[in-house]
Formats: sequence, structure tokens, C-alpha cells
Amino acid sequence: MAAPAPARLLRAAAASSRRWLFSASPAAGRRPGCGSAAAVAALRAARLFSLSARAVLSSEDKITVHFINRDGDKLTAKGKPGDSLLDVVVDNNLDIDGFGACEGTLACSTCHLIFEDHIFEKLDAITDEEMDMLDLAYGLTETSRLGCQICLKKSMDDMTVRVPEAVADARQSVDMSKNS
Repeated sequence: MAAPAPARLLRAAAASSRRWLFSASPAAGRRPGCGSAAAVAALRAARLFSLSARAVLSSEDKITVHFINRDGDKLTAKGKPGDSLLDVVVDNNLDIDGFGACEGTLACSTCHLIFEDHIFEKLDAITDEEMDMLDLAYGLTETSRLGCQICLKKSMDDMTVRVPEAVADARQSVDMSKNS
């Protein structure tokens, strides 16, 4: 009997890739971020067999995101549907100081972003884990979310998000007096 499609994709990815691998087992839970573990593994496996990830999607399939940086500069980048906003910042080498320090593992709040009301209303529900990290974020607003938890959708094309004026890294000690 042939293995289920997600299991075959995981085996193919495991045999060909040194990147993160995720189990398709429901007991393993979900990795924080965009898409299910099986979907992430399937996407990575598909990328392994393509000439390039860029060849899969034309520029017309990309979603444009504008980031208003702490200093007021507007940074514009493109991402693929399903990419997190953290992926967009990293993949486009955007200069946002300290952004995504934990690499999307929900261990800090450095990818804290502030959304426009009309975009915020369309975002997927917030998880308890994300809410816990947001509680530690500087400059929290009613439309705050963590960029590592927001997946791009076509309806988000040309959206603008604001980076807060300061960053609070939940992984660092609160007592900074030892440095003086």
C-alpha cells in the first residue's frame, strides 16, 4: 500500500534537504507561523525539484507590502502568498533593526507590527501563544500582531504596516543595569 501523499512528500524532502523538516502527524502539533506542517513540507519539497523558487511564481503572483520603518522611511518588498511577513523582511533583506530575532519561533516580540484597521479585520484569529508575546511588546495597539504569524494573502496586496518606534525582545533580561 502506498504511503499518503504528505508522507511521500516528507520522505522526499528528508532525502533531499537539510532544512527544517516537520512531521505530518497531528500529534506533533503545528509549527508556529503560516500553514500546516504538511503544507510547509510540501512547498519545500516542490521547491527542491523546481529550477528555482522564483520560476514557480511570476512577479504578478507576488504580493507587495509597504513597511513604515521606525525612522519613518517607507520600505517596499514583495512576497509570495503563504509567506509570513517575517519571511518577506528576511528574504528581501529589509533594514529593520532587530526584526525577527527569534526567527519566527514565538520566543520574542521583535517582529511586532501595527496594521491598518481594514487589514487587521481580515487577519486570521490570534493564538494564545502570539497573545502572550504581544503582551510583552513595546507600543502595543489594538491592531498589533506579530509578523511571523501573519501569512500573506492576495487580499493583502499593497498593504502598509508600521513598525513600532521601539522594540522589546522578550528573550532579554529586564534588568539592563548590569551593562553600566
